[in-house]
Amino acid sequence: LMGKGAFDGTDELYTGMIGMHGTKTSNFGVAECDLLIVVGARFSDRVVGDSSRFARKAKILQLDVDPAEINKNIRTNASVIGDVKVILRRLNARLDPMNHDEWIAHIERMKDMYPLRYNKEILTGPYVIEKIYEITEGDAIITTDVGQHQMWAAQYYKFKKPRTFLSSGGLGTMGFGYGAAIGAKLAVGESRPVIHITGDGSFHMNLNEACTAVSYELPVITVIFNNTVLGMVRQWQTAFYGKRYSSTDPHRKTNYVKLAEGFGAKGYHCETLDAFSAAFAEALESKGPVWIECVIDKDEKVLPMIPAGGSIEDMIMD
Repeated sequence: LMGKGAFDGTDELYTGMIGMHGTKTSNFGVAECDLLIVVGARFSDRVVGDSSRFARKAKILQLDVDPAEINKNIRTNASVIGDVKVILRRLNARLDPMNHDEWIAHIERMKDMYPLRYNKEILTGPYVIEKIYEITEGDAIITTDVGQHQMWAAQYYKFKKPRTFLSSGGLGTMGFGYGAAIGAKLAVGESRPVIHITGDGSFHMNLNEACTAVSYELPVITVIFNNTVLGMVRQWQTAFYGKRYSSTDPHRKTNYVKLAEGFGAKGYHCETLDAFSAAFAEALESKGPVWIECVIDKDEKVLPMIPAGGSIEDMIMD
């Protein structure tokens, strides 16, 4: 869904997510559009939900490099197989410029009606993501692991450039983020900060890579959302399984500050908005790896949410 000026660089793209944790505006946009152009997406169940109710008003054009993805999960009206750079350039060369002011105005109205919301009085995942964007002016490379923090990063960090969001996506690889951040920092050097956003569950999978970050003096900033539970699974168990919690509270007592110092890195513990802002500002000046633990509520949720196999009619907003 493109914002006004998206094609001439006068405004940033409206990059609202669709699917299970997509914004209400984006999901309504897909439901109401008459042409859906899908570029390099695989129509996974987390995006589509109930396939019989997905984009029922739209003709679907799918562009992908892999022929196996065409008509695999959703039937298309037309498809083009190949490198999307080549495809899009050729399509643009054949199309006359078009304006869809009425549709853009409709999307902008929905953005005003259905904004993402969170508690701005306490330390939360969305607050931290927005603060990172504000302080870095959107010029950071963001890596994530898997879980609620991953969804918050996609929802609240306004990505402006390609190849600045490194995530395992639907592969669900807990522990991916730290190695990705180390590789990114080696690649970009001092040209921009690299921020590794993770949860306490994911970070325990691969925190030993701090040895590598310290050895190479890589100033990777790791922001750890510590809610003491496996937050995404707990959210599902809360919403759909009558709060019958199973294996989502590992009862860990990790002291991230002491552990970071044990590796030779710098650690911070934050429980307030001001504490995070101060710690993050200091971390940006660091010459080596930094961990910032952010204590958040274990029942903080990623919203909106569409149940598995549902559609936008089933969207949970609070």
